[in-house]
Amino acid sequence: MNTIAALKQGNLLVFNEVYYSWHKRVYYFILQKTRSSFIAEEVTQLTFIKCWNYRENLADDLNIQLQLFRIARTTLIDFLRKETVYKEKIIHVIDKYTLPVDDLWGKLAEKELQVKLANALKEMPPMRRKVFEMSRFKGMTYQQIAHELSLSSRTVETHIFQAIKQIKHYLGLLASLLAWLSGF
Repeated sequence: MNTIAALKQGNLLVFNEVYYSWHKRVYYFILQKTRSSFIAEEVTQLTFIKCWNYRENLADDLNIQLQLFRIARTTLIDFLRKETVYKEKIIHVIDKYTLPVDDLWGKLAEKELQVKLANALKEMPPMRRKVFEMSRFKGMTYQQIAHELSLSSRTVETHIFQAIKQIKHYLGLLASLLAWLSGF
């Protein structure tokens, strides 16, 4: 039985053979394109997950190597697009909630912002707070945080996203309060 047919039938032994035969090659293919071991690792894993999840859609007339590298290439493109969108959203949130500090209200808002941020950090689960502080206050990359805390980079990314969401909630309340106060 050929490899594609066995995969389509859900043969895990054949999948394991494909994985162990091609994992390193796919990894180095992505590493060569991105020069990032983190991205290469993530995209390689996603490639094999997609290969398994969509095995029924594999073409019978193409060899597994060609199909794996196609999946890897499209997975890399999707991954890079999502990273770009995520970074743009973070920049937007930071820009939106930067308050002026030149006037009295600005100084009051800055002080209130610091208090709100401290309160938001206190209410976060310990791991989320630690990840956020390592990222924002210590300037560590997601990969560095993941390595130091023995987490996956996706988990670090999720913690950062949730922390920003929680802080955004607090800052949203502050913005409403300042808008109300400025009416006096």
